[in-house]
Amino acid sequence: MKIEQIYTGCLAQGAYYIESAGEAAIIDPLREIDPYLKTAKESGAKIKYIFETHFHADFVSGHLTLSKETGAPIVYGPTAEPSFEAIIAKDQQEFKLGKITIVALHTPGHTMESTTYLLRDENGKDHAIFSGDTLFLGDVGRPDLAQKAAHMTQEELAGTLFDSLRNKIMPLADDVIVYPAHGAGSACGKNMMKETVDTLGNQKKMNYALRADMTRDEFIDEVTEGLLPPPQYFPLNVKMNKEGYEDIDKVLERGTQALAPDAFEAAANETGAVVLDVRHQDDFAKGHVPRSIFIGLDGSFAPWVGALVADVKQPILLVTPEGREEETITRLSRVGFDHTLGFLKGGIEAWKAAGKETDTVDSINAEELKELIEEKEEVPVYDVRKESEYQAEHVENANLTPLDYINDHLSEFPEKETFYVHCAGGYRSMIASSILKSRGIHNLVDVAGGFADIKKAGIPVTDYVCPTTLK
Repeated sequence: MKIEQIYTGCLAQGAYYIESAGEAAIIDPLREIDPYLKTAKESGAKIKYIFETHFHADFVSGHLTLSKETGAPIVYGPTAEPSFEAIIAKDQQEFKLGKITIVALHTPGHTMESTTYLLRDENGKDHAIFSGDTLFLGDVGRPDLAQKAAHMTQEELAGTLFDSLRNKIMPLADDVIVYPAHGAGSACGKNMMKETVDTLGNQKKMNYALRADMTRDEFIDEVTEGLLPPPQYFPLNVKMNKEGYEDIDKVLERGTQALAPDAFEAAANETGAVVLDVRHQDDFAKGHVPRSIFIGLDGSFAPWVGALVADVKQPILLVTPEGREEETITRLSRVGFDHTLGFLKGGIEAWKAAGKETDTVDSINAEELKELIEEKEEVPVYDVRKESEYQAEHVENANLTPLDYINDHLSEFPEKETFYVHCAGGYRSMIASSILKSRGIHNLVDVAGGFADIKKAGIPVTDYVCPTTLK
């Protein structure tokens, strides 16, 4: 028996390859299916099943393409109603895979079709669960994403999740291994551990939601407390996973069109495409296509695109580091952004050589910000981190304008006075700066190095939250 976790850090997502006696199954595959095909081919195995734990909201699964390539059926849990042919498993239905057995345990609550897959070894012993978004390490799936589809409140879904955990998951042996669909950084939960594999016994000790003495009402209160609004692209990804999508090969073929500067500019003007610059933030600051949006590949790229661009049908034109065009298009497609029209051939240097206009982002380091604060009584500082980060510690008198909701805060930024934008390390503040500049707000300065450098520089910070700064 072989179990391989294929973890994608950008999405904090775990897909799984399971193999026994020449037969393989894939659980929650990503959009690009080549890694699964390659692994099966190298092992001389045939992919027999494609298991989906639920209709994913935060990424587009590769189930349809993989089924088309291999002939393997797609399996969903009870109540799922996909628009394509699939096996809709009954609760406790068994699937033989070589010498092992995979059992579908219906565990509704995150969504109503949510299903945990229990793997029993060749001796019939419970070995592992692939828990999808039902059970994470340190947390459970948020119960607010499926309210509209399930015609239930988040409290009703949370109560259903409580029952699923108590009746289906917690009775399993402590040595059962837990393989979740997501880890720390995913928007599908709020308190996940950085580890990606654990035992159920340890989760019963560590996970607040699995406390043995927890009442149903306590569970509902704790699981629903502090839930932030989900990213706008989530329901669009659910729709694609449920109804279908274009093969990634076609998406790549269209997106990898190399456009000379004149053609790139014309495409931007004619289509209303967003110009997305995915280079390092320092390179973007030094020179970029005017009104382009920065979201760097080397950060949490796909989730931020989903959160800030929102409409998966939005046409996109790319400015990328040389040689990373296909990677960028692939990572966009993972979250449903399939309408990349091409990339700037030769990058920003070709744009400059063609005599095209460029823009820059003014930047200072934390030491320079400290000098300004010491010289002036009031320096307008805007913190674009999450509210929880701000509440833990922030620059004295700083304004909270979280990047996730930056468009809701546009009226709060000074119209003429220079203001200073920071995040934790410099990535999110450059995204915010690019969005503000694209909206015509240019009187900003980015604080390079972010809050980490601000603390080192000795700029006064506080954990006191003034109500007037939280809007």
